Amino acid sequence: MTDVLRVEQLTVSYGGVRALVDVNLAVAEGQLVGLIGPNGAGKTTLIDAVGGFVACSGRVVLGGEDVTRLAPHTRARRGLARTWQGAELFDDLSVRENLAVAGGRSGWRTTLREVLSGGVSSGDAVECTLAELGLERLADRGADELTQGQRKLVGVGRALAGEPRVVCLDEPAAGLDTLESRELGARLRTLVDRGVAMLLVDHDMGLVLSVCDQVVVLDFGRVIAAGAPDEIRRNHTVIEAYLGRAAEQVSAV
Repeated sequence: MTDVLRVEQLTVSYGGVRALVDVNLAVAEGQLVGLIGPNGAGKTTLIDAVGGFVACSGRVVLGGEDVTRLAPHTRARRGLARTWQGAELFDDLSVRENLAVAGGRSGWRTTLREVLSGGVSSGDAVECTLAELGLERLADRGADELTQGQRKLVGVGRALAGEPRVVCLDEPAAGLDTLESRELGARLRTLVDRGVAMLLVDHDMGLVLSVCDQVVVLDFGRVIAAGAPDEIRRNHTVIEAYLGRAAEQVSAV
């Protein structure tokens, strides 16, 4: 498989504190890679660095191109999409319109004009995304009418609507109940099996270990383990890094 996203020796420092230290990972076409670790391990920082939102050393390679010095919007145009921990949507727009705005490739003036005029158009990619995520019945509902779980799913849909090469998902299952998390995992797995590359950050060990092809574990900004889910379940270093309930989840899944 060809790597769509590759991170090489990625290091992020805030003053004298190193949030990430020489991190390496790769996400291939049609592969779902999980990124886990205790709170403060550097997971969101890594996604921020990949997206260009924080300065870093090392390299971020997208589709064979070094994008380390490119601005976030330029990386997005190259095919890098992400979600955010907070399900920030345009509450005065419908679900379909939220996806259409996120998936549009026109200039900001055109997008703004469409939003203000209420004429945001939908395309094939948007309709396909609605279907793939099971959002068709919610397509014309206002974003302000959605549950938290539905809002998180629309956030994933917005990332996918632009037909990216790789999607970085930052805790998409946060706030979801067990059933919603399981359904999300099944839908992500379907998309990946169709060729989408994904990097998934989440604290739901059941989700990560059941749907991911590979799992990378961070602790204090360093990779302490990487491998298939079965390997990670049995890795004592990983279990020790997850004190309390998370450790039980890792060993029991």
